[in-house]
Amino acid sequence: MARRSRRGSGHIYRRGKTYWFKFFDVQGRPHWRSTGSRDRSVAETMLRDQLSQRDRGAPVLPDPRRVSIDAILQSLLAEYRLNARRSQERADLSCRHLLRFFQGRAAVSVTGADVNRYADLRQQAKAAPATINRELAALRRAYRLAIRQGVLVAMPHITTLREDNVRTGFLDREQITAVCQHLSDETSAVVRFCYFTGWRSHSEAFPLRWSQVDFKGGFVRLEPGTTKNREGRVFPLTPELRTLLEQRLEYTRRCERAQGQIIPHVFHRKGRPIKAMRRSWKTACKNAGVPGRLLHDLRRSAVRNLERAGVSRSV
Repeated sequence: MARRSRRGSGHIYRRGKTYWFKFFDVQGRPHWRSTGSRDRSVAETMLRDQLSQRDRGAPVLPDPRRVSIDAILQSLLAEYRLNARRSQERADLSCRHLLRFFQGRAAVSVTGADVNRYADLRQQAKAAPATINRELAALRRAYRLAIRQGVLVAMPHITTLREDNVRTGFLDREQITAVCQHLSDETSAVVRFCYFTGWRSHSEAFPLRWSQVDFKGGFVRLEPGTTKNREGRVFPLTPELRTLLEQRLEYTRRCERAQGQIIPHVFHRKGRPIKAMRRSWKTACKNAGVPGRLLHDLRRSAVRNLERAGVSRSV
């Protein structure tokens, strides 16, 4: 026969051989918790701790056993949205893959072996190690966030895969010239800009506006909050870069006169902003005899060129 106590202090009882306890929050709503133990003294300690938290005004958190993987992944995505993280799209894709395997599972029931099984299945589906690691990193962050929020108290061991895809591609000036010969004037201008500055193509060069170019001051700038680390950045107008931007300005003015509208972007196709050029870049590299090169190789090449010119990597 379970021994009960008054409503205000809750009570302890057994289900099978495991002790449970029941208590009421400040609104009088009942809550049940499993101690996971056969020792009554453990249950009494856990009940006292819970009542102490309640009396201090701490909110009653959900039973960890009832917290699903779905819930902690949704909480992770909400945190990304609240903080306007730039990798929201990547995190959302990772969560969709994770839910295909873990959907409906209680977070506390997931083990390190389950995580390894997930990674193995993703490898069988031909997912790249880097892709799998991004997904495992999202799962790890979701657990850590849940622990910080007091929703969970522990997490499974999550190990990432070894990545052997370190990219070391570089392009020299002659190769850049050869590739640009197989690109349109609009896209070749972006390629040369990235090669001169080392700026990221999609997030920094493509969205560049004329308001960020200061011909008089002699620099082009990225505003704080628009870069990967959210810090602003300026780059001096070297003779080659100034010539390139002046040519783009002349082209932009011709398009504005023809269309009767202001064109704010530096790099555009007759007024339409350039948003992607992966296919044209791939084809141009193949035709120029340097197949398999990446747009990001322009960034590595620029850094190497600047270091050779005496500019430190930190600068």
